[in-house]
Amino acid sequence: MKKRRVPLRLCLGCREMKPKKELIRVVRTPEGTVEIDLTGKKAGRGAYICPDPACFDQAAKAKSLEKALEQSLSPEILATLRQTLLESADRKAAPGGPAEGPTGIRG
Repeated sequence: MKKRRVPLRLCLGCREMKPKKELIRVVRTPEGTVEIDLTGKKAGRGAYICPDPACFDQAAKAKSLEKALEQSLSPEILATLRQTLLESADRKAAPGGPAEGPTGIRG
């Protein structure tokens, strides 16, 4: 049986290659808005970051997100992204994960 290759992406904060599923995608949509993409499938230019506030802060300080997304980001957008990243990291780390049903109760 052939082993499947795990796609790796570079975290803009810690600059480490990690499996794509462990990272959170930030995307600049074709309309020009910047948002967190939890599905990993939204159209637009994407950049990846660990679900760690320290990584986000490092990426913001070094302007890595701005360079990767090819767009300048205001402090308000960065604050909103950081808050959304924290919330989505909490959701990813929540026990149960995808095995839960639509009600959030394991079946």
